[in-house]
Amino acid sequence: MHMFRKLSETELLDLEFNSVYKTFKKRTVIYREGCRHAGLYVILKGIVKIYKIGGNGKQQILKFAQQGDLIGYRSLLTHELACTSAKAYDDTLVCHVPYNTMLHLFQQNWDFTHGMMKFMCKELGESNTFITDIAQKTVRERTAEMLLILKDEFGVDNYNALQIAVTREDLANMVGTVTESLIRVMSEFRNENLLELTGRKIVFRDVTKLRAIANI
Repeated sequence: MHMFRKLSETELLDLEFNSVYKTFKKRTVIYREGCRHAGLYVILKGIVKIYKIGGNGKQQILKFAQQGDLIGYRSLLTHELACTSAKAYDDTLVCHVPYNTMLHLFQQNWDFTHGMMKFMCKELGESNTFITDIAQKTVRERTAEMLLILKDEFGVDNYNALQIAVTREDLANMVGTVTESLIRVMSEFRNENLLELTGRKIVFRDVTKLRAIANI
């Protein structure tokens, strides 16, 4: 991440000395909502699903974090119990940075602290947009927008296929709807020649029209 480039050579050595590298197999929980963090995680390899469980037991996916992303930082900095859960979406390697190490860096390096503040503000802005979309946009609009967000974050291959294989259930959880409604909308997009669907593979055929549907 850009903020770690603000650290001096000595600070980087201290960070590496105190951090622990951990591997998680696909579908393994990294931390659970309600636990207490002893540090934060930097994703070095793989994809991690960040989610909450609602009062009805239904899962709400907040985002898919990937290489270079920080997770678990909010509850750590506020000394609160974890407000989300994190699960490895595929085989994942993370670096666990202890709280005291992060606190020392915050106290000693303003550029690093400022970078962290900018990162948190960006995440807060994305959360505000998500809440607004859930309240004001239709399922069709939200689905188009979520597909475009995944495209921007994970990219596409030479055939314009999305570089993350998301289940329909998980995509529905991200959009904030039931799986049946999500499948219906995806079928509409396929029939309108906006997407090509083969199993979990999603190929973009008309990004311009998807953006128009998403109102972004």
